Amino acid sequence: MTNWYEKKGIARSLPLKPGGKRVLDFGTIKAVYEPHSSSMPDGSYVGCAMGFVIQSGDKAFYFAGDTALHQDMKQIGIFYDIDFAILPIGDTFTMGIEEALYAADYVGTEKIIGMHYDSFPGIEIDHEKVKRIAEERGKTLILMDVGQTTEF
Repeated sequence: MTNWYEKKGIARSLPLKPGGKRVLDFGTIKAVYEPHSSSMPDGSYVGCAMGFVIQSGDKAFYFAGDTALHQDMKQIGIFYDIDFAILPIGDTFTMGIEEALYAADYVGTEKIIGMHYDSFPGIEIDHEKVKRIAEERGKTLILMDVGQTTEF
């Protein structure tokens, strides 16, 4: 992907592959494998899909990106104390709420920010239903509007 962006004129990038980690001024970024397609708007293949664990001080979160539930997520919970996870819940092209709740268990968090839902046909969700399902499993599910911020 960094090569694709460099061809578009963006010269400053930090290439990573699954398993790799970068130490930056604010903390670390760890790249983790995610089973999903990985292409750009022009159709260019850009390598395997990745998620990221971002850590700063004693705080860490997991950004799954587009993905399905998978066993490798358990490793994240072994190496990191995850405060919250940003997980897809739209189903059809990624995991749905049920799998996202297991993913939260795997990485060891009770707090989920939902993503990849309601943005196009086929991934619409019933907001009240998914919040109820999460609550029944002891999880906090936050569904944010574009531009909205939150704090934990």
